[in-house]
Amino acid sequence: MRIDPPPPRFVAVHDGQDVPRHDGALRGAVVAMGNFEGVHRGHRAVIAAAVARARGLGRPAAALTFEPHPRAFFRPDEPLFRLTGEAAKLRLFAATALDGAIVMKFDAALAALDPAAFIERVLIDRFAFAGVAVGFDFHFGKARAGTPAYLEEEGRRLGFHVDVVPALLDGGRRISSGAVREALAAGRPDDAAELLGYPWFVTGEVVHGDQRGRQLGYPTTNLRLDPGCGLRHGIYAVRVEAEGRRYDGVANFGRRPMFDTGVVLLEVFLFAFSGDLYGRTLDVAVIAWVRPEFKFDTVAELVHRMDEDCRIAHIALKRAGDAFPPLGEVAR
Repeated sequence: MRIDPPPPRFVAVHDGQDVPRHDGALRGAVVAMGNFEGVHRGHRAVIAAAVARARGLGRPAAALTFEPHPRAFFRPDEPLFRLTGEAAKLRLFAATALDGAIVMKFDAALAALDPAAFIERVLIDRFAFAGVAVGFDFHFGKARAGTPAYLEEEGRRLGFHVDVVPALLDGGRRISSGAVREALAAGRPDDAAELLGYPWFVTGEVVHGDQRGRQLGYPTTNLRLDPGCGLRHGIYAVRVEAEGRRYDGVANFGRRPMFDTGVVLLEVFLFAFSGDLYGRTLDVAVIAWVRPEFKFDTVAELVHRMDEDCRIAHIALKRAGDAFPPLGEVAR
């Protein structure tokens, strides 16, 4: 199935560069503000509030987010399981009704701004935002001292709209980035997809492996994920977009106990593909859990189990229908 990309209407402003591309394009917008780690269903409720307000005012709607992730800035030596890096966030934003996004450079200068200075210098002077939508638990400014209540108060005083979106619940539990991470760390991608509203995915460049899969009759496409990736090691049913087409497959994420070289890889076997993808960038959606990694006594046992993994993955992918993350195009 060939995928036709949407028109390149979505713009990204990288504030903090000397001359940001598309600078000024989103001035006067209504913004959804936050880290938006994962762009999950709760985040999308904030985005929807910003879009609704923007349409009512006849203004563009945008997301205002921060890179690097503030936690990575303050604790650079601690691994961080990023659900969505900057590029993935922008592509997810671009598939919503937003007109664009502003990516603010999170550095010492920005971290030092107290809430009043952040509102004055960023929201008003820099971008002249007509309105802001935030989640109920969003904090901003030095020491995270700025609260949604303070933002509402300042909005009334300074003349911009503020919408505070309450927690979104799923079966009584709050939808959060932490809950998504926990689901993926436990090998529950279906649970993560319920919270996100789409199957969790990774994007990476295809690298050379040891060719062992080819020798076993299962040639794989290999990707190195971020070292902080907290996905549980194991076998998964996956769906891959490559060169404008989608393919079903099965993937091993981990060290491959039978042939452990100490390198963690995502090894993907595509069911209906033959060709060379080395050096290409792929989107891999993690659809369903198949099993943990095992160390087998013989190669024959391993191959037999791989046959069974493919059978299980076929069933899971058929049950998932056409599930794939909604990804838009970012204008260059």
